[in-house]
Amino acid sequence: MRFKLPLPVWTILAPVLAWLSYAGVAFGWGGTYLLVVAAALIGCVLAAVYHAEVVAHRVGEPFGTLVLALAVTIIEVSLIVSLMIAGGPETTALARDTVFAAVMIIITGITGLCLLAGGVHHKEQVFEQQGVTAALVTLTAILVLTLILPNYTTSMAGPMYNFLQQGFIAIVSLLLYGTFILVQTVRHRDFFLPPTGTSDEEVHATPPTNKVAGLSFFLLLAGLVAVVLLAKALSPTIEAGVVSIGAPKSLVGVIIAAVVLLPEGLAAWQAARKNRLQTSLNLALGSALASIGLTIPAVAVLSAITGLTITLGIDIKSTVLLVLALITNILSFSTGRTHMLHGVVLLVIFAVYLFTIVVP
Repeated sequence: MRFKLPLPVWTILAPVLAWLSYAGVAFGWGGTYLLVVAAALIGCVLAAVYHAEVVAHRVGEPFGTLVLALAVTIIEVSLIVSLMIAGGPETTALARDTVFAAVMIIITGITGLCLLAGGVHHKEQVFEQQGVTAALVTLTAILVLTLILPNYTTSMAGPMYNFLQQGFIAIVSLLLYGTFILVQTVRHRDFFLPPTGTSDEEVHATPPTNKVAGLSFFLLLAGLVAVVLLAKALSPTIEAGVVSIGAPKSLVGVIIAAVVLLPEGLAAWQAARKNRLQTSLNLALGSALASIGLTIPAVAVLSAITGLTITLGIDIKSTVLLVLALITNILSFSTGRTHMLHGVVLLVIFAVYLFTIVVP
């Protein structure tokens, strides 16, 4: 009698091979071996997306997208905090730069790609406007309070808060994000479910067993940790490549953030192509909220413990692009329907964001 694995073999092997490739990095292997690392990273990303879909199918919406968003964000926050502890005063702007890059990638790049893909395949897509509005309102408030307001306070010189202001904003960020999670999962869960009348074969398929979903969840976490570690291992090579073409080093942070967000981006894109735009938006906007809503409180605690002064305020150019991206998102999702033009506009803003990093 032939033994049958509960999951495809490649989805089990990919995280294992990713960890083995990282072991080689730990031993100091470099050069052409980094091509193996890059291949392992890509395979691990694809496996993570598969396992995220298994878990999401088991627990249902919006819990499935919440699991992936929180898992990626917690790992990302852990990486940021560890780098800040190791780097000392030179990393005071690391959290700001990483969060800003992640948010811009999500609300322009990932969201734009999803709307374009959905529009091309299905012409017009619908979603629950109340859920998306709730996410955008919360995201806008947290972004302005954490990344823009520090430029205009006067208690401390520079784009930063003093100790009391930083602690207050950290509490406010947690309060806003916690309230959003309460609304999303308990009080108004129906705001985040696919609209009545939308069809999807996967939704009606038999959900996986608890055993299979538990195995997928474990492999998902293992894969996400491996993705972050491999991205960190490849960062010196990426930095050398960026410097060799004469681009600013800030581009490195954007590339690393994009790699870390790749599992979420692929999952959101696949959902949009399958006419599950609500799932796609839950994942994208939920990831942006988790990224900033958890990172800022974490670095505030780190600042209180270590005495590091954390730089939070972004410059004028970044502020203009962020405000433009938020306004475009709000207008794009104001009717409960989207088409490919909305996606093209957001992708153009993303292209301008990347271009102005290379050519400021």
